[in-house]
Order: sequence, then C-alpha cells, then structure tokens
Amino acid sequence: MKVGIIGTGYVGLPTGVGLAELGNQVTCIDREISKIDALKAGKITLYEDGLEDLFHKNVKEGRLHFTTSMKEGVEDADLVIIAVGTPPHPVTKEADMKYIHAAATELAEYLTGYTVIATKSTVPVGTGDDVEALIQKKNPFADFDVVSLPEFLREGFAVHDFFHPDRIVVGANTEKAKNVIKELYKPFEGKTNMLFVKRRSSETIKYASNAFLAIKIHYINEMANFCEKTGADIYEVSKGMGLDSRIGPKFLNPGPGYGGSCFPKDTMAMSYMARQNNVDMTLINAAIVGNSNRKKQMANRILDAVKEIEKPKIAVLGLAFKDGTDDCRESPAMEIVGELLEQGADITAYDPKAMGTACMLVGNKIQYADNMYQVLQDADVLAILTEWNEFKTLDLNKANELMKHKKIIDCRNLIDGKQANDLGFEYQGIGR
Repeated sequence: MKVGIIGTGYVGLPTGVGLAELGNQVTCIDREISKIDALKAGKITLYEDGLEDLFHKNVKEGRLHFTTSMKEGVEDADLVIIAVGTPPHPVTKEADMKYIHAAATELAEYLTGYTVIATKSTVPVGTGDDVEALIQKKNPFADFDVVSLPEFLREGFAVHDFFHPDRIVVGANTEKAKNVIKELYKPFEGKTNMLFVKRRSSETIKYASNAFLAIKIHYINEMANFCEKTGADIYEVSKGMGLDSRIGPKFLNPGPGYGGSCFPKDTMAMSYMARQNNVDMTLINAAIVGNSNRKKQMANRILDAVKEIEKPKIAVLGLAFKDGTDDCRESPAMEIVGELLEQGADITAYDPKAMGTACMLVGNKIQYADNMYQVLQDADVLAILTEWNEFKTLDLNKANELMKHKKIIDCRNLIDGKQANDLGFEYQGIGR
C-alpha cells in the first residue's frame, strides 16, 4: 500500500517507520526543510527506543522516503495520514486546529483516485466533518473518505506499542474506507482488538482515554499525600487497589504529576469541549487544577529541604517528562525546575537523553552535567524528577562522598530509602 504521512513528530515518524516495516511504501511529509534534510541524510530527529535501527533498515530497503512536497507524498497514495500537532490555544486551551486545516486544504489538490484520509492527530469531536468539508471545497471532484485513526503510542515505547497494540480504533463511516484500513492492519489480524465505530465516537475515545488516565494519576498522587500524613505506604495501597480487576495496577504510581504532549493538552481540550456543549466535567477539571498544584508542591519540598542553607546548590536528575524519550513538553521535571528558578535556585541537571531539548527551553539558566555523578558534586540536595532506570543504579556511597549535604528528594521513589537513611541521608520519597 502507498501511504503518505503528514508530520514527522513523535506520532508521524514512528508510525511511518512502523508502516514501512510492515511492507508499505511510505512517504513522510514535513514543511520544515531542516528536519527533512536531516532525515534524508540518515539523522533521526527524535529519540525513541528501537526507532533508529528500523529507520535505517527501511530507508536502505527503499520503503521509507521523506519530502517537503505535499504533491510528492499524496499523489497516487492509497492512504494519507494527518499526524500534525494540535497544541493548546494559549488562552482558551482548546486544541489549535490550524495545522490540521492547513494540511487538509493543501492535500486536497493532489488527490488522485480513491484515497482514504486518516486523522491520527488527537482532534476535537467533529474534526472529521471539518476535514471532509475542506477537501470537498478545495477539490469537489475528489474521490475520498475521511476516517479517524487515533494513536495510542506511549512516548518512549512507541515502537513496541506500534507492533504490539492493545487495540486499534477506527472511526469510519463507509465500508469502502473500512476495507482500506483492514488491509493496512492485516498483519495484526487475530493478534489484537480492532474496533470499528462511528467517526465521532473514535475522536471521543482518544480524549476519554487520556482524560481517564490523567484522573487516575491525579487520584493516586492525592492518595500518596494521604499516606504521608497517616503512616500508610502508597505502594502497599496501590498494590492492593490494583489487584481489583475493575481498577487494575497501571497508572497507580505516585510522582510529580502527569505531563508530556498528551495528558495536559488533552484534558484541557476535553474540558473546553465539555463547556462548549454545556456538560459539567468536574473530575477532569479537578485533575487539571490538582496536577498543576502538584508540581508546585514538589518544588516546595525541594526548597524546604535546603531552606536553612545559604545559596544552596540543587542537583536534578531527569528533565524529560518520562523515561525512554527526549521530550520535555509539559514535563513535570521542567516545570519544577522553572518553579525553582523563580526562587533563584542554583541548579545543575543531568538527563540521559533530554539535555539538548531542555537546553532549548531554559538555555543557560541551569548548568548541565555529563553524568549522574558529576551533577552531585558539592550539591546540597538531590532531586530525582524522571524515572530513568539508570538512576535506580545510583551508588549512594559515591553520592555520599560527592554531595556537600546529604539530602534527597526522590519524586519517583527510585532510591532505596532505608539504605539512604542508613548512610546518613535525609531521604524523602513520595507517599511513604
């Protein structure tokens, strides 16, 4: 199948590489010339575990191509996937649809033969109708269908999730479009759940799923606060909860709050859509407010640990919003760093993958270390903000030698608290 993918970000590029690996001819389209030039030169433009090897393999075997030309990517395609950003509007927080609308309008001109247009970006309910209308207006004679094909790729695990999906949701209003998507995902037939629903239902499923998971994270963080006050252990509590099949164990790990490119954006967009439809969604609104406050609470814990130290030096481990990615969008770690900087903190940070991304956001306002031990040199407090496996191996004896004051605020509960206390550290985890 010939596939065009508009957008080469954290959704478009892994999807393109994955579809090429399945044997399709894939052309990825992006307006950003420098990004396409880099990809053509064999330089991957984002970090995802396992992505680079598949990228080079499929480029070498001639199934994966890159262009800035919409015509080149769309003409004669059986399927065109729109995977551009839908960032929150700076005021209303609704999903900004300008990139979706621009892509739909531009691609319309180059449709030849029957083509399925799939929106893989997370889009408001009714976007499929809008895309359909824009294409018809620009090219009244085009033979096409618009489907909703929401992505459920976890950043850091996008390659794994592409090849091992727990479900594939398709919002298609015609049998002809359904058959094209069935053919696309034929390699997964019998291996996963494929759900065909109305287009508007598909668009809602993505928002409903992300909002629910965000609420679950906010809930366990509130329970962690309760455990700290009462002497309970949040991990024992979450394990007991997770054994209930109605609840399940996933997304019951306490931490500094949810972040990334999806949950913050999608909860705010869901809240906006609810207001537009006169629906009161109190749970989602409470999660949004509580999650924002969570980052401030974590920053205050770090500052409280060094409040009696003059000009304290803060060591930060982790800048990405989660492990396995270099993405710092809406990263709890970066928001906590921002709160600390507002208080005039002296920060040195290290992250295995996200140093360059973080530097583009905060520049020289913080110092950057080459490894997790260099960051500890003469530090007054260590703050662990991202759950990289590498940080679990931190040698506390070595940390003891390097740090000026023995204080650890572990916002991810990666360190053995008992061992830290036995070595003389003032250790503070989450929910214990």
